[in-house]
Amino acid sequence: MTACIVGWAHSRFGKLEGETLESLIVGVAREALDHAGIGPDDVDEIVLGHFNAGFSPQDFTASLVLQADDRLRFKPATRVENACATGSAAVRQGIRAMDAKAARIVLVVGAEQMTTTPGPDIGRNLLRASYLPEDGDTPAGFAGVFGKIAGAYFQRHGDQSDALARIAAKNHRNGVGNPYAQMRKDFGYEFCRTESDKNPYVAGPLKRTDCSLVSDGAAAIVLADTATALSMRRAVAFRANQHVQDFLPMSKRDILLFEGCEQAWARALGEAGVTLDDLSFVETHDCFTIAELIEYEAMGLARRGEGAKVALEGQAEKGGRLPVNPSGGLKAKGHPIGATGVSMHALTAMQLTGEADGIQVPGAKLGGIFNMGGAAVANYVSILERIK
Repeated sequence: MTACIVGWAHSRFGKLEGETLESLIVGVAREALDHAGIGPDDVDEIVLGHFNAGFSPQDFTASLVLQADDRLRFKPATRVENACATGSAAVRQGIRAMDAKAARIVLVVGAEQMTTTPGPDIGRNLLRASYLPEDGDTPAGFAGVFGKIAGAYFQRHGDQSDALARIAAKNHRNGVGNPYAQMRKDFGYEFCRTESDKNPYVAGPLKRTDCSLVSDGAAAIVLADTATALSMRRAVAFRANQHVQDFLPMSKRDILLFEGCEQAWARALGEAGVTLDDLSFVETHDCFTIAELIEYEAMGLARRGEGAKVALEGQAEKGGRLPVNPSGGLKAKGHPIGATGVSMHALTAMQLTGEADGIQVPGAKLGGIFNMGGAAVANYVSILERIK
């Protein structure tokens, strides 16, 4: 792999009063270039991850990155989209530009502004990442889609409410130390496990604490080819970067297997020449707690139907076999769609350089990332290692 992360920036996630989509993009673009120690003139290409789907009336956004500095004018800039994996799709496009030797330095930005959209419209916008002929009328939007998945999983493998509550509690506890997180509160297991006025059922067996947050936010990374990166302040190399796309209709696959996730992990681990046990931590896509549970199985932490053991035995806790979502994940950090995948890469780079203030995994050497779009339709895995 030819690419390294050499700089990054990350906004706070949440309901960001006074911010616009443009201000979010511009802010992280400037900060990432400063962090990398380079100027706009050094950038060869720009990639923006922005899902939109109705969240913003401004739907031609690639050139908004150029607002960060007039010297970015006339640089090639492209917007990419792949549902909730939009950020990782942008990262991969930047890497592929380097693999093709079409760029030496790429600025990758991911951003979304969601909270200015009325609640019913948010649900409709997100549901566009499902297969509308089959799921377009699902009550509760995308939460309803994953509520169906959770209900089917419970039917096949038994009630896993205890495990889902452990996952929610873990991620909220981890998020307390994350300065970028939207929800920095340790709710505890009992609150997450118990239905209440503050934690009602949302869809199927999923309660509010099982669902990620509607968020505004942005993140950016600067990519450089390895030779260039080694001359810079820091270099976090991609040992692997894989993308697997699956069928959109859930009716064409066993949705409880997340086979695209399994394939992406298998290919990435093979490319990197490592095993899951070599990883220091993983940032995985917990849009809903049932997703994290099934991802334990798809990545190989547990056998099929036994993902609950990972949660209940503390294997995914800090200090466990493999810490999962030390950032708090989407559950606590928030999930601004276009920013999420870029955020995962920025936070993983922070961990590997010892700069993850408040959420640092001691001695982190090798980090894994899984970001997905839709219900395991777009599947991206990266494995990162610091080389400078």
